[in-house]
Amino acid sequence: MGILLPRMLHAKQYLRRPNLTSIAKDVPKSHLPVFVVENQTMKKRHVVPLSFLNHPRFQQLLIKAEEEFGYDHPTGELTIPCNEDMLINLTSCLAYS
Repeated sequence: MGILLPRMLHAKQYLRRPNLTSIAKDVPKSHLPVFVVENQTMKKRHVVPLSFLNHPRFQQLLIKAEEEFGYDHPTGELTIPCNEDMLINLTSCLAYS
């Protein structure tokens, strides 16, 4: 678990950004809004539990997102470069495991 700590610190720093408050008004406590980008014009919003951030499969998505978009997004949103079905399948698996 110590290996995942630096990425978790990035996520915590990201969550403290002041411009996230306008995005996260309807997000339940202990959840995180993420945006899925399938192509350059299509972006869909999903809400996932914060506990998923520790899972290795979700960590892979976060690494991919950091490589493609970085954590310093101008609008303050976490954008994941995958298709919507992949995120839904992953969150379903994590929810029932």
